[in-house]
Amino acid sequence: MTSKPFQHAPDAPWIFRTYAGHSTAEKSNALYRANLAKGQTGLSVAFDLPTQTGYDADHVLARGEVGKVGVPIAHLGDMRTLFDQIPLEQSNTSMTINAPAAWLLALYVALADEQGGDRKRLQGTTQNDLIKEYLSRGTYIFPPEPSLRLIGDMIAWCYREVPKWNPMNVCSYHLQEAGATPEQELAFALATAISVLDTVRAGGQVPEQDFEIVASRISFFVNAGVRFVTELCKMRSFTRLWDQILLERYGVQDPKARRFRYGVQVNSLGLTEQQPENNVYRILIEALAVTLSKDARCRALQLPAWNEALGLPRPFDQQWSLRLQQVLAYETDLLEYEDLFDGSHVVEAKVAELSKGALEQLALIDGMGGASSAIDYMKAQLVAANAQRVRAVETGDLTVVGVNRWTDSEASPLSAGGKAIETVDPLLEAGVVERLKAWRAARDPAAVEAALADLKAAAADGRNTMEPSIAAAKAGITTGEWAGALREVFGEYRGPTGVAVVVSTGEAEDVEAVKAEVERVSQVLGRTLTYLVGKPGLDGHSNGAEQIATRARACGMAVIYDGIRSTPEEIVRRAREGRAHVVGLSILSGSHLDLAQDVVRLMRAEGLDRVPVVVGGIIPDGDALILKQMGVARVYTPKDFKITQIMVDVVALVEAAALAEGLRDQAAP
Repeated sequence: MTSKPFQHAPDAPWIFRTYAGHSTAEKSNALYRANLAKGQTGLSVAFDLPTQTGYDADHVLARGEVGKVGVPIAHLGDMRTLFDQIPLEQSNTSMTINAPAAWLLALYVALADEQGGDRKRLQGTTQNDLIKEYLSRGTYIFPPEPSLRLIGDMIAWCYREVPKWNPMNVCSYHLQEAGATPEQELAFALATAISVLDTVRAGGQVPEQDFEIVASRISFFVNAGVRFVTELCKMRSFTRLWDQILLERYGVQDPKARRFRYGVQVNSLGLTEQQPENNVYRILIEALAVTLSKDARCRALQLPAWNEALGLPRPFDQQWSLRLQQVLAYETDLLEYEDLFDGSHVVEAKVAELSKGALEQLALIDGMGGASSAIDYMKAQLVAANAQRVRAVETGDLTVVGVNRWTDSEASPLSAGGKAIETVDPLLEAGVVERLKAWRAARDPAAVEAALADLKAAAADGRNTMEPSIAAAKAGITTGEWAGALREVFGEYRGPTGVAVVVSTGEAEDVEAVKAEVERVSQVLGRTLTYLVGKPGLDGHSNGAEQIATRARACGMAVIYDGIRSTPEEIVRRAREGRAHVVGLSILSGSHLDLAQDVVRLMRAEGLDRVPVVVGGIIPDGDALILKQMGVARVYTPKDFKITQIMVDVVALVEAAALAEGLRDQAAP
């Protein structure tokens, strides 16, 4: 095209993905085939929460969660349906799956075998990052040591059997969603990658001469926020630090093997419910941060839809995000040029600053014994950093257009009408459960029992668990049975909440005023006002709950918060035993109607009907009305970003309930 040293024929574009899957395997398959026909070049599978946490659809914790935030995959039959008419040998599939990553890869490989595909031609990625699950996303199952063991098994197996597959995708995406600063995102993600490589090297399954091959298959999945220059420099810093770590710590000599390979989902945390049309611009700016810089350009990009802060996006919304990528890659001349930022003193200085901060954090984590030993520290750091970010939005120190500045708005025709978001049929869960039971009934019980026994034996005696998992998939065992077998061997884990320490709010006047009110109402109550914060169901997005608990502590309340994944029965029991004055439920998975109804019903049965219940989450107006009709006192959505004002509401609710109870007692004969 040109002989100019700074310009060349266009590079091949990155892989275009949309993160998709919901309802059933059949409906998700139709969505995938439609997206591929529109020009999407890679699949990115979203699994529902029961699948992500290793439960079948008929487990008590799965109630209300089936098919809500992704597709339910319980067995090989579901995988067949999910990829019907999609030849796996010709696909590039990313699976956002972590604790059961070995199982979903086993199902994928078992299906490829059925299709007659060559395992060595399979291409794709399993996320498989458990450290970040403990820190931010919450879909962990097993403790850190056996989790790292399973990752090591996958890596050792993949480099021999499916060499084009990325068995580990270190995911800093959710770290930024949980409030990580750029330096923390760099350091915590790199510390995780180091812990994985150390595990592989210590496991002895990979010969030392092949370690470079294994290191080259570690990929990353990052977040790109709206602070464009910082995010661009963060990616350049990632590239340099990873090259340095592989060369100096592990002796990887091939520069290609040291290349920082990463995919991106741009920031969903920054998408706003208020004036959601502004999200289109945010998504574009964030996409530019990871595509403009050739030397640190992403390998794959998936963009959220403009309305994801409102609920599940429709096919049109996903198409709009895909078209943005295609315009950027094919209509502009971006891919024709060498790196645009080489020699920029501004970029170089910012990269050096970020790298220095990240290396300081890495040294600190190394001193603690590595990422798996520093989970409590990293979790507390994330909660504190997020508290500062949330506070800055509240005070206006951090501008968010349409949220805390320029909030007057015209009605948006984009979100008008009753179908502004996709909805999941509430009767879907019963059908999924019915089909699951039919699958179990049609299996060979002896084959299932033998496969589960071999899987447990492999886990217990240190054998690689991948081939036993593939055999189990072919025998028809389910996701819940696979995870249940390994729970028996490895046990379960409950991650830290990070809210034990009150984060300073700088003696802010509004917080001090609420603290005085808490003290006054506590005197009326005869003891400290007690706020129970609960996460019912399988939703692991705990950022909101952590910030509510942290601010309630800062305001002088006694707080009961035990983390994620509680049944409604457990929440009500804690409310009774802790003598809670108010119960707050945080539900971001779309299961608010089912779970809140159960909590309210059980509280009435326990005689706690005078204790107000408040609910927070991504909740449409119609659902908010239903929740209030159920007896929920307040409903909060992302537009209610002033947490201290929520504390004001809670104190008033508790006082009103106490006065009503007192009046009732006085009126009693």
